[in-house]
Amino acid sequence: MNLGLVFEQGDAVLIFVFLSLVVMSIATWSIIIWRTFRLLKAKKANRVELEKFWNASSIAEAHKNVDAQYSPLAQMINESIELKNTYQQRQQPGNLAIQVPFDTYMTRHIRNAMTKALRPFESGLTTLASIGATAPFIGLFGTVWGIYHALINISAAGQMSIAAVAGPIGEALVATAAGLFVAIPAVLAYNALVRGNKTLSHELDSFAHDLHAQLAVEKKTQE
Repeated sequence: MNLGLVFEQGDAVLIFVFLSLVVMSIATWSIIIWRTFRLLKAKKANRVELEKFWNASSIAEAHKNVDAQYSPLAQMINESIELKNTYQQRQQPGNLAIQVPFDTYMTRHIRNAMTKALRPFESGLTTLASIGATAPFIGLFGTVWGIYHALINISAAGQMSIAAVAGPIGEALVATAAGLFVAIPAVLAYNALVRGNKTLSHELDSFAHDLHAQLAVEKKTQE
């Protein structure tokens, strides 16, 4: 099966189909490598920053020690501590913050900080889902188009032998195989990355309760 014949003998539509699948395949594997590396790096960084947090003697020391460059957990910690430190400054006449108790205020902002920290890990998932859903149909379209033109050419040439039919149709069927070759890794990677994001989200959500409790204790000791 010579794929070069597709580009040598195929028309513009069939060539466009194959080029589209090539671009989709490159995009899929680029996202897989990039997102997998980033997710694994974030989970490793979270373990390191979590240990730094619990080994700190105070919230201020924890805020100073944790590094939020690669860790969404550290990003959530830093942003929550900064909001806790500015809570008193927000309590001024006419400010809505004065009407919100500290526990409610911190619960809301820790949740927002967690969402913000997890948002970058959603990038690329829509592309993988779209490729996984559309690549098989693009390949099927290329096959149908290729078979149609192959039959037209065979009919015009008046050749009805098996050899004359099998060759062009076989080349056209490559488009379907190419579409599946692109779609299957995209779907598997999408499911794996979504699962990884859920695990990361559960880790942050579990720690968020401990962080809230620790900030509440810190505030009480300062009063």
